[in-house]
Amino acid sequence: MKEKNGARRPDVTTVELVGGTEPLELTLHNYEERWVGLYLDHRRQILNALVAANVGVEHIGSTSVPGLAAKPIIDIVVTVDDITAEEDYLDPLLVAGYELRTREPGHRLVRTPARDVHVHIYEQGDPAVIEYLLLRDWLRSNAADRALYESTKRSLLRSRWDDMNAYADAKTDVILAIKARARAYRVQ
Repeated sequence: MKEKNGARRPDVTTVELVGGTEPLELTLHNYEERWVGLYLDHRRQILNALVAANVGVEHIGSTSVPGLAAKPIIDIVVTVDDITAEEDYLDPLLVAGYELRTREPGHRLVRTPARDVHVHIYEQGDPAVIEYLLLRDWLRSNAADRALYESTKRSLLRSRWDDMNAYADAKTDVILAIKARARAYRVQ
């Protein structure tokens, strides 16, 4: 959303992690068909909350890949017209029962109080969304990289993680290699 003079509002410039870091015990679960239903339930809830906004909603993350073991957390990406217009999407999502976890440049994260659904909010066209979908779609279609990703996660979970962000960061090299193969395949 633009201000009355037509200028775009500036986005936040720092990372706000509501509640600070959270030590978690992470476990992988074998793929569960019910994850699709949970996603669809929350997709409906999100679309009902954001009925006045132009949004896109996609299931991302490991729970969106049939056959892939995952933390039992449903990741959803929502795209909005203007990330700085929080009154258009954040306020309605909070009213719908989600809680703000992260506010950072170009990205907001809300989640359920049970922490079993994470909703990542980006502006439409944000490269991060393209990257999420690239990884999801490739893992859905490539059994070898799906197995590599799962074995990497299982290996990492043998360690204790003080924060989910640190665990996610530890997977970066493998994810980058998988996405590079996905891009190379698309070019062929």
